[in-house]
Amino acid sequence: MEQTSTAKLAADYLRLGGRRLAKIDDNHVSTRQWKHETRAAEAYWNAHIAPLDEKRRDEVITHLPTINEV
Repeated sequence: MEQTSTAKLAADYLRLGGRRLAKIDDNHVSTRQWKHETRAAEAYWNAHIAPLDEKRRDEVITHLPTINEV
């Protein structure tokens, strides 16, 4: 099965050592981060995910592990 572009962004971020977790509550999407992520993951987030419009960024976040899974 082929990944969507937002799922691929999330997978690449996690593969690089990303540690952000999704927080989804009443259709409000955000991230939380308690552990340090690698520099590569941070750079990837800042270059490829942070610049996205809010809707696409929220789509990426929904592909991250959630705080409910911790």
